[in-house]
Amino acid sequence: MSKQTKRADPATIRRVLALIAPYRARVVLVLALAAVTVASTLYAPILTGDAVDEILGPGQVDFAALAGIGVRLAATIAVTALAQWAMSLCNNRITYQVVRDIRVQAFDHMQVLPLSYIDGHRPGDAISRITTDVEQFSDGLLMGFTQLFTGVLTILGTLIFMLTIDWRITLVVVVLTPLSIFVARFIAQRTYSMFKVQSETRAEMTSLVEELVGNQHLVRAFGYESRAEQRFERINLDLQKCSVRAVFFSSLTNPATRFVNALVYAAVAVIGAFLAIGGAITVGGLSAFLNYANQYTKPFNDISSVMTELQNALACAQRVFDLIDETPIRPDAPGARALDPAAAENGSVQFDHVRFGYTPQATLFQDLSLEAKPGQRIALVGPTGCGKTTLVNLLMRFYEIDGGQIRVGGLPIDKLTRDSLRANFGMVLQETWLKAGTVAENIAYGKPDASREEIVAAAKQARAHSFICRLPQGYDTPIAEDGGNISQGQKQLLCIARVMLQRPPVLILDEATSSIDTRTEILVQSAFEELMKGRTSFIVAHRLSTIKNADCILVMKDGAIIERGTHDELLAGGGFYARLYESQFAKA
Repeated sequence: MSKQTKRADPATIRRVLALIAPYRARVVLVLALAAVTVASTLYAPILTGDAVDEILGPGQVDFAALAGIGVRLAATIAVTALAQWAMSLCNNRITYQVVRDIRVQAFDHMQVLPLSYIDGHRPGDAISRITTDVEQFSDGLLMGFTQLFTGVLTILGTLIFMLTIDWRITLVVVVLTPLSIFVARFIAQRTYSMFKVQSETRAEMTSLVEELVGNQHLVRAFGYESRAEQRFERINLDLQKCSVRAVFFSSLTNPATRFVNALVYAAVAVIGAFLAIGGAITVGGLSAFLNYANQYTKPFNDISSVMTELQNALACAQRVFDLIDETPIRPDAPGARALDPAAAENGSVQFDHVRFGYTPQATLFQDLSLEAKPGQRIALVGPTGCGKTTLVNLLMRFYEIDGGQIRVGGLPIDKLTRDSLRANFGMVLQETWLKAGTVAENIAYGKPDASREEIVAAAKQARAHSFICRLPQGYDTPIAEDGGNISQGQKQLLCIARVMLQRPPVLILDEATSSIDTRTEILVQSAFEELMKGRTSFIVAHRLSTIKNADCILVMKDGAIIERGTHDELLAGGGFYARLYESQFAKA
């Protein structure tokens, strides 16, 4: 583990302040309400002291004066309560609006991060940053707004009131109280790194839980339960240790500052008593001074607690800012143009000496060239890891090439806007994805303004209409997140219907029928045949029986095209494709 920072980065604090800046008017209102709260709170001990001085002894109590003081004290308490309620309301609004802003920033930035970042990080880490870390930041910020303003103003106001009563006792308080600040600062600086480790371990826990819950069927199928428990126990134990360590050291702040404050209170009581005996101060004045001494030291306890919470909040904020600062995907080139659907449908797709590698050390495509003419069906076959899906990813600009050029309709794709490029491609992947919503909403995912008639027509083309009609509410049947309440084959049929609805100029089918039965596959293949008429199509397949009718089959191995031709030509050649085909259809 790299060396941990011991304190919050000033740049992080500045960024937090920048997030608060748009709400400066409400911050000013909070300051004003804090001033009212402090002033009314500090006025109460004066009234209490006056009341004490009105009680001189048996039979010498001025009840009229006490009644007037009681009315003023009640009004003061009412003003304090009202100001505190209004201040808390404003604090909550500021805090949750700031949290909303930072969460929106983080989520929006996630949409523009390159897939290389998504592939290189655990999904749970990003989820933890956007949810848990932002929530922790919210708690710290809320406590800071609630207590920091009032604490600072209470300290300043109390000093002024104490000076009006007796400067000598005030001097004792001022000299001893800074010990609380030094103790709190000493502990807070050393807890920042602990809270940072706690946040990182919590993110690791979130990633593991998401991984295991999302793949529970695999966990059970391969008897991974005991190893999953061991992994969970290890991370859970690490989280327990770092959390206990962070909480233990941070909790030292309050008792340590309370000890110092108790010393201050004792010193004020002793010195004040001697001054009262000597007549330098009244008993009521001493009573008020003791109240002020208590009120003066209390904010130091509150601020010390705030400092601990702020360290945790800033540690979490730093993790969120790290996500926001990740380098986004390269923006569209200046003057990038939109790809016209007619150009995509009537133009060719060309790979011209393309070079690409997921890492600089491992280049997959050294010099890849191919051309798909308008309306051609190009099949990509080869062993796992040969680059079939990577070729599709480059065509969709999910990754940027390292050299060469890819052209669609004669136009380099890096000169086109990504949105228009992808809008002209329809993809059906081996891995299905459905959102939580109705069947109709999932089919219309890429065309939300589609009519019900269009949705039904697309489902019929995909041979999904019959099973949809058997669902409890038909097209209005709710589907769980990722389609957990329907079969894998049914999910794939809905994904196929989604593309049927869009009818894009170029099709990409990546093992599109891998999860459906043979009978349904024959029906869907006929639907695809109809959809592919006049459209350029790329078909990634392992089952070679599905690509016999392809216009051109590209056989890939180790990132290179080693054979190309029709099905019959490649079989006649007796090469790598012929051996693949024979391995699938060898006679007993």
